[in-house]
Parts: sequence; structure tokens; C-alpha cells
Amino acid sequence: MAKGILARKVGMTQLFTERGTVVPVTVLESDSCHVVQRKTTSNDGYEAMQIGFGEQPGKRVNKPLSGHYRRSGVRPLLQLTEVRDPGDAEVGSRLHVEMFSAGELVDVTGISQGKGFAGTVKRHGFSRGPVSHGSMNTRQPGSIGSVDAARTFKGVKMSGHYGHARRTIRHLEVVRVDGERNLLLIKGSVPGHKNGVVLVRPSEREQAL
Repeated sequence: MAKGILARKVGMTQLFTERGTVVPVTVLESDSCHVVQRKTTSNDGYEAMQIGFGEQPGKRVNKPLSGHYRRSGVRPLLQLTEVRDPGDAEVGSRLHVEMFSAGELVDVTGISQGKGFAGTVKRHGFSRGPVSHGSMNTRQPGSIGSVDAARTFKGVKMSGHYGHARRTIRHLEVVRVDGERNLLLIKGSVPGHKNGVVLVRPSEREQAL
């Protein structure tokens, strides 16, 4: 079976180990993750598996996507993504959290929480200026251009939209797998807000071992 699943971030809690140590965990629920399409080298140029998560009314899906789901034998889903390890899962089948085991290392990918418009101190960790009387440069960025370019070069760290970007946290440990309730308990925090959808895959370091 392919090692990759979409899940919903329920929230965070804590568990106690046998030694009495508190372990913070993030609870992920995967109640409706299905295989929608298998891509092959002969047809698409590469091997991959398209999986979907979450259900939505058919009237909210356009005709091309409706036909795509109909051919797969699944109901319209909210989110689609690809996993490059196709495994042996069949189109239309449902993926379960039992593909992972306690103690396994995983990589979790999601959209980070948006912070809105932020300055350089908060967004990039700039140091602030002097806060003495008369200072006019407490939280300003400073110089943003060269001497004779008459413009600002691309890539200069400036104020702007902070957060709401695709982020991956690697080498997180699976603390517990609850197959009856389709829950994954992962040590530490994962990207995204509550009820956000994340992609869980085996850690690259664990694959190398």
C-alpha cells in the first residue's frame, strides 16, 4: 500500500509515557481518504497516485471533475494531491491510518497559519533600532537598495504577507495509531490551523535507513 495519506488536523493534546513523561501530540483524523487516480509512465511520464480527502456535494463540482470522480467510483472530494510512491492501492479504495505504526518517523506537509501583514522584525527576525529619546528607527528595516541601481533588487527582505505558505516538518514521530477512530497521534506540532488538511508521508531519513 502506498505510504501517504491526507488527514484533518483535530488539535493538540498530551500523552503520558510509561515513565510518566508528558508528550505533546497533534491529533490527525483521516476518515475519508480515497485513491482517485493512478498515473503511469506510459500515459503520464511518471509514476504517482492521486488521493483525495473530504466529501462535498456534487452540485459544487464542475463537470470535468464530476466525470473524474465518477470514473474512479468515489464521491466528490474537497482536496486532491499526488503521492509519488504509488504502491499497490487500487483506484477507488480507501486509505487507512494503519499503514503507519507507532515509533515510525513521518514528514507532515500543510499550509501554515496566516499572520496577515507583518513588518520585518516579526516576519524576518530583524533587530530593532535604538529606543532612546528621539530615535526615528525603532522597527524600520533600514536600507533596501544599492547606491546606483535606482531600484530595489528582487528578494530583499521587506514587510509583507506573513504565513499561509506550504510548509513541511520532517522527522516527526508517530506516537499512537488508533485504527478504530482513524486517528494518528504525532509528537509535536504540525503546520496549519485547526481543521486544516495535511499530507502525512514516511520520513525521507527513515527511507534512507
